[in-house]
Amino acid sequence: MNESTTRDERFAHGLEVLKKVDGEAGQRVVDSLADINPELGHQIVAWAFGEVYDRPGLAPRDRQLVTLGMLTALGGCEAQLDVHVNAALNVGLTPEQITEALLHSAVYCGMPKALNATFVAKKVFAERGLLPLGQQPAPAAATSA
Repeated sequence: MNESTTRDERFAHGLEVLKKVDGEAGQRVVDSLADINPELGHQIVAWAFGEVYDRPGLAPRDRQLVTLGMLTALGGCEAQLDVHVNAALNVGLTPEQITEALLHSAVYCGMPKALNATFVAKKVFAERGLLPLGQQPAPAAATSA
């Protein structure tokens, strides 16, 4: 979007991006702010989605991987993780890729945060009929020469 667009145009553009990424979950978040902080809802749509999410530098799936990692690292963001695990699925990440990213987060964020994020993913996957996930292969044993 360029700087000459109106507030309403930025919101409309952001709403299109929000619907592609978050689907109904994103709209529910915005709607839930209507009676307490509608301006925050507007900024989520117009700025976060219309300006930042729509930038060309990262593909939507990559943005979601980054978002999952940051929300996991922050901790206490389970409601937002719920929305963004759904979004990750919406933009083409597989459940296995999501769980692999959450496993990787344990190294940098710690087990408790990785566990909390994984349980959010499990809830989302269950709601979408994606459980059980296939068995991950065991790491190859070291061979001796």
